[in-house]
Amino acid sequence: MSNTDHLTALKEKIQAVEDGSIVAITMPVNIYLQEAEDMARCARIDIAELATINVTEVQIDDLQARIGACREVQSLWVEDQHKANQAEDSWADIQEKANELKSELIHTFRYAYRKDENLMSAIADIAEGSTNSDTIQDLNDLSVLGKGNTDALTAINFDLTKLDTAADIAVNGADALAVANGSRQRGSDTKVLRDKAYTYLKESVDDIRAAGKFIFRNEPKKLKGYTSKYWKKRNQSVKKESDVESEV
Repeated sequence: MSNTDHLTALKEKIQAVEDGSIVAITMPVNIYLQEAEDMARCARIDIAELATINVTEVQIDDLQARIGACREVQSLWVEDQHKANQAEDSWADIQEKANELKSELIHTFRYAYRKDENLMSAIADIAEGSTNSDTIQDLNDLSVLGKGNTDALTAINFDLTKLDTAADIAVNGADALAVANGSRQRGSDTKVLRDKAYTYLKESVDDIRAAGKFIFRNEPKKLKGYTSKYWKKRNQSVKKESDVESEV
């Protein structure tokens, strides 16, 4: 089965993991997955010995399926992260232009319409908003207001094409912001699924790892297959740092 198939088959069980039971990820997921793969291979080779303490091939097959499912959803999360970053960059470019043009239009309108109380009141209302959504709506409002009162703008030689630009940015900005917001939400949902898949995988990894460490406790070569190289290296590094500090 492919990793996609494994995820499809196990998705309901993964989603059933309670939010409060999600395990914190304390090492790079790609390294964890590879260590799980390596251990699964060792377990298949050592199945005769493991069987004496009731570890079955079905459990190893299940471990392999959980690895595949977690690997697939990890890839999906990485992809969503990439798309979210692209969407954020796209919105950031538009946001900068939108804020600059909004500021310019409000500044210009306040001067051009300074003798019209109704227009000045409308401009004050538009200037109040500061969120991204406000900025998009404000540009459209300013465009409509300006196009409806061009005489005062023409009198100060204002470039009326900027009103069209404001309307265009409002449309494009709304689309870009929607994509960015949607990407954030999808990325968040996928991350939760990834974290649950990791938790679901870790349950199986811990069981088989514990079995391997028990049955091969007196066989150093085989024991290596059930020991995390990542954490062994990290612990050795911490020990060296501790020894250096004690010598100082």
